[in-house]
Amino acid sequence: MPCWNDIPFSALPPYRKHLWAYTYDPKSGVFTGHLAGQMWGRWAGVEFYGKRLEDVHSPLNYTTAYRLLTEVATTPLASRSSGRIFKSDDYIVTGERIILPIAEDGQTAGGVLGASDYVPPPLMGTLQLILENAEQYAI
Repeated sequence: MPCWNDIPFSALPPYRKHLWAYTYDPKSGVFTGHLAGQMWGRWAGVEFYGKRLEDVHSPLNYTTAYRLLTEVATTPLASRSSGRIFKSDDYIVTGERIILPIAEDGQTAGGVLGASDYVPPPLMGTLQLILENAEQYAI
């Protein structure tokens, strides 16, 4: 698997607004915010970098997000979903999401790198994560 150092962050600016990433500590099982593009950062509504997954996601989304990210990071898998990806009150947000594993050392789970593409709606109420048409691919 690629490592964090393998990602050329200087080449990401045209795509960075769609990207988000968490580091993962396999001993504690904790995901920590590593990168949040402009689109996702606005939705989170909190400081992302250095925050634990449970501090970024609402209780409504935490269990789903933790299960999916753990599976991608530790199996490792690539995950893709399309169609409905978020819901805010009664407003449905459609788009696409991919999640890829990142290794700490080429072998050991070190986190996930994701990208979400959607037309941002007006910021409204509570954000609900949706995994419609989810597919996973062994790496």
